[in-house]
Amino acid sequence: MQNVSARLMTPIFILMKKWHVELLESSREILADKGKEGLGDICALLKSEAPQYDWVGFYWMNDAEQTLRLGAYSGASTEHVLIPYGKGICGQVALSGRALLVPDVHAETNYLACSTTTQSELVVPIFQNDRCIGQIDIDSHTLHAFTGEDQRFLEYLSGLVSEVMS
Repeated sequence: MQNVSARLMTPIFILMKKWHVELLESSREILADKGKEGLGDICALLKSEAPQYDWVGFYWMNDAEQTLRLGAYSGASTEHVLIPYGKGICGQVALSGRALLVPDVHAETNYLACSTTTQSELVVPIFQNDRCIGQIDIDSHTLHAFTGEDQRFLEYLSGLVSEVMS
């Protein structure tokens, strides 16, 4: 696993807030120490330290059943432990393989309500060997909570997670 600190001056890090970089470094250390068993710790870290990240979780793809299965998460419990591909924001990302930043979930016609308090959502796919294997899902109780910086941060984090998911 590459050291995040060694690349702090690369363009991607220049475009991130300091707390994003600090959370990436902490996440890298958790993954280096615990591997995929550290995903719950990463969820808890992001929820406690990232402004407006009110629910943080990982969904894993099951192509045979065309469903996403909830893995580690931090936040309120959800009944959506299995999500069919195409259903809701996460299901859309499962089909497209592209990140989806939703400033107002109530404006979405295909939104799968996990909580009545969720206002914004950001879902970023996790790839391994050019194949989408899962996603990071972040919900916020604030409208327009996420920016392109948050998306870049989570895209980089998804790369770190991918490295331990073998």
